[in-house]
Amino acid sequence: MGLRTTISERQRRLGYELKHLREQAGFSAGEAAERIGMGRAQLSQIETAKTTILTERLYDLCRLYGCTDKTYIEALVSMSEATGKGWWTAYRKPMEQGPLNMAELEAGATVLRMHQSLLIPGLFQTADYARALFTSPKLGFENTEDTLRFRMERQNVLARDNPPSVHAVIHESALHMRFGGTQVLRGQLLRLIELARLPHVTIQIYPFASRAHAALTGNFVHVIPSVPELGTVVLEQPSGFQYLGDRGSLSQYGALFESLAEYALAPVDVSLAPEAHSVKDSLALIQHVLYTL
Repeated sequence: MGLRTTISERQRRLGYELKHLREQAGFSAGEAAERIGMGRAQLSQIETAKTTILTERLYDLCRLYGCTDKTYIEALVSMSEATGKGWWTAYRKPMEQGPLNMAELEAGATVLRMHQSLLIPGLFQTADYARALFTSPKLGFENTEDTLRFRMERQNVLARDNPPSVHAVIHESALHMRFGGTQVLRGQLLRLIELARLPHVTIQIYPFASRAHAALTGNFVHVIPSVPELGTVVLEQPSGFQYLGDRGSLSQYGALFESLAEYALAPVDVSLAPEAHSVKDSLALIQHVLYTL
């Protein structure tokens, strides 16, 4: 079988995990390959996600490395055997690999934790708001219609059976950015309130009045699957997506999000009676911005 020319984040992550297990066990690539009857070059290609690994070979490596966590091992097997096909497959030609990776990660998530400082998160955007972003001449988006359809279809993850738990901390700045004009922003803010009615969606606003925080320097999404150790932190940058899966980064961004949620306003809760909003909360701030529009 030839080497891959395009590598998905799932495939890259599987290779990273196998290399991490090998290094933890103290084996060189040559030693590990020899112990299971594999060529060193082939193992290196597996660890760099340039080629596939047979399921039995994966089990062999886990036994060699002393990995006994059955749940973790089965998750690795699932990653290895996955076809990578889903609704996003139809967009392989018009879209770059980054958004496709994000869609596949979201499809396998049990928890999504996100922070945005200037924009409403993509999973929450209305079509009008997203279109205003994608047609802005200075933001550099191409294939506007394909990109818009892709973003809207991504949002189906919120309505699927057994949807992930979604928790977003959005900086107050994003509530004031009038992409598309006043009416578009009004519709977008009303959409946030509507989404907050879903039992698996939590939305908090980080107000201007709160303390400065290191996480405010960048946007990120912490994608957590059923095995949290296999989670991924996705950093959104002008040049594209950056994916972090090492244990240190997962721990760091997990703590960052917890801190953001602690200092943000209480979540939007439309079930409370008006008199119950005795302290400032996220719903009150969104409603205040709506009043000023």
